[in-house]
Amino acid sequence: MSYKVMIKYLNEKVGKQIPAPSYATVGAAGMDLTACIDEDILLKRGEIVLIPTGIAIALPDSSSVAYIYARSGLAIKHGIMLANGVGVVDSDYRGEVKVGLINLGKEDYVIKCGDRIAQMVFSPVLIAETEVCDNLSDTDRGEGGFGSTGR
Repeated sequence: MSYKVMIKYLNEKVGKQIPAPSYATVGAAGMDLTACIDEDILLKRGEIVLIPTGIAIALPDSSSVAYIYARSGLAIKHGIMLANGVGVVDSDYRGEVKVGLINLGKEDYVIKCGDRIAQMVFSPVLIAETEVCDNLSDTDRGEGGFGSTGR
């Protein structure tokens, strides 16, 4: 299943000096996002920075969302992760997509213009109807959590 997402280039570097958002392989679920910055950023150990991507997006409607995830290579090799775990771009947001990164690694890390810093995954959204009730339906698991199903 695919649907159309509009991408607006907010910075003239996108698509020229730095790669436009794209999928690295045919089977990739995440579209790579790159840093759209004027000068290198030194991300010190324990520090959080907000990195612009130079793009804005328009999702089709409220039944879709874009999630921003860390790049596994940056996370595993350098400890560079998303400061908020997972970013959420709502369907009605039209501002620049920015990525909050935190350095949990052992060394400072330099982010350069055009570096791939995160990946964006598009997904459908289920809008919940909530209802207050006295009881929930029973299951075999019940209230067991936090390791209750074993290793």
